[in-house]
Amino acid sequence: MKTVLCFFLFVAIIHAALHDHLPDDWLEFKARFGKNYKNSFEEIFRMSVYKENQKKIDEHNKRYEVGEVSYKLKMNHFGDLMQHEFKALNKLKASSKLQNSENVFRATGGKLPASLDWRKNGAVTPVKDQGQCGSCWAFSTTGSLEGQLFLKSKKLVSLSEQQLVDCSGNFGNEGCDGGLMDQAFQYIKANGGIDTEGSYPYEAQDDSCRFKKTSIAGTDKGFVDVATGDENALKEAVVNIGPISVAIDAGNMSFQFYSEGVYNEPDCSDTQLDHGVLVVGYGTENGHDYWLVKNSWNAGWGQNGYIKMSRNKNNQCGIATQASYPVV
Repeated sequence: MKTVLCFFLFVAIIHAALHDHLPDDWLEFKARFGKNYKNSFEEIFRMSVYKENQKKIDEHNKRYEVGEVSYKLKMNHFGDLMQHEFKALNKLKASSKLQNSENVFRATGGKLPASLDWRKNGAVTPVKDQGQCGSCWAFSTTGSLEGQLFLKSKKLVSLSEQQLVDCSGNFGNEGCDGGLMDQAFQYIKANGGIDTEGSYPYEAQDDSCRFKKTSIAGTDKGFVDVATGDENALKEAVVNIGPISVAIDAGNMSFQFYSEGVYNEPDCSDTQLDHGVLVVGYGTENGHDYWLVKNSWNAGWGQNGYIKMSRNKNNQCGIATQASYPVV
């Protein structure tokens, strides 16, 4: 009994001492991102992780200020996660084939504009937030289909990621444990459509399928894969087709805390892909070619929810390895 009392007294003392000496930046981080921890021991650990991440961010940004790197980092809601914990959040499933469609989009060598941004043409919905659910693949899927439906009807309608999370298991997807965009396109075709976001809102967790035919916003007739690893083909697809679903390696600390500029990460893999996103355009900034990529980690991440990823750097991060789009 005395041992138990001593333990709880020790915890209480640690808790009080901790809260008397917490740094202001840590308190601000917790308040800004709504962080709460089970006990003082976990908070001490998470604070140490945050401090180490902030140190790395500061060191990187010093290199940015003197022109050694082309992009900046900033603290965000992933700040109390170690890199392996962050990587575990990315749940894109590995595909047994880099191309799953009989139809492949290939480059023709036609003349293309120097830059393009589909947001300016009304084909892109606002940045969304997948939360603590490995559903990136669902957001990439809806983003591409939203764009195609807009280009066909001139009406931009937000589609239900939650339906894909809940209902596409028979096509190989595993809800919050991951999936693939091509499998989601196959499900939508077989199902006869996908509901609106408003009628089937996102929950950031697995749930039972509640699809309603009366709420369908659109469907697809299948999908087309872009020629594997060919950035020229991807560029033509973005111009001639619209926003394109892509898979990337997003597991590096530099991606975790990206803020602005053109992301250039030599340690990226072009085959170990763990995150589904959406290419909505391309351009050049300060001499660096980039892909304009919409993420699904809310508008507070990156550059208002977007990242400019290096273009014409040997398919860096696998941006063109597994690209595809739906046919409507």
